[in-house]
Amino acid sequence: MSIYQHYRPEEHEFVDRTVRWKAEVIERYSPKLTDFLDPREQEIVRNIVGNDAGIRLSMWGGSSYSERKRALIYPDYYEAGSNDYQLVYYDITYPSKFSTIEHRDVLGALMNIGVKRSKYGDILVQDHQVQFVCAEEISGFIEMNLTKIGKTGVKLKHIEEHELAVIEADYDERSGTVSSLRLDVIIAEIYKLSRSKVSPLIVQGRVKLNHKITEQTSVEVREGDEFSLRGFGRSKLIAIEGTTKKEKWRVRYGLLK
Repeated sequence: MSIYQHYRPEEHEFVDRTVRWKAEVIERYSPKLTDFLDPREQEIVRNIVGNDAGIRLSMWGGSSYSERKRALIYPDYYEAGSNDYQLVYYDITYPSKFSTIEHRDVLGALMNIGVKRSKYGDILVQDHQVQFVCAEEISGFIEMNLTKIGKTGVKLKHIEEHELAVIEADYDERSGTVSSLRLDVIIAEIYKLSRSKVSPLIVQGRVKLNHKITEQTSVEVREGDEFSLRGFGRSKLIAIEGTTKKEKWRVRYGLLK
């Protein structure tokens, strides 16, 4: 039985990487710390690593509410501590009376200075407070180069883990019926758009499935899948609740508030 049968084709590369991480820990008998993983990647790591005897897995991104986390895979003799995750926490200081900084602005600024998305975790924006988590190995580079977000001058202030803002994902749940579980059909239902409008948006790379851009309109979605449509927000397929007498699928989904 192939391990790949449980995963989509675009996930196979990450599956291979996870298998290599696991083999490294077993062969070297020493811990392996990953970059930041999105929720779907975390699930894959748990499935492949999580239940093996002699090897342990833990994940942390700064708080129990963190979405993006680093995974620590380690032999059972090893005592893992919070320092093993090698996280650095920042508060962004800026003239909030004259400027507004949003989540996408921080993403853009970090991308512009050449930081890979896998090297930093959650970006937390609450009113005028803006914070983010990054990998220790990249912190010096970020401190040296992240001096502006958009046209706004910023300063980075080190904070402790307990000072991170608590922002819990909150979904507005709704139910509906769909003719199929194709991505374009589900996106159209969730965001109340026509399929004729949704299909070009997918092809243009404006839709993410489980945090990855996909241009395949016909890919079949699964319970627990997460979506985002640029300009419309994020959502999740919470449950597939069977079919109706007219052979349509009953689904329950949530829009992130």
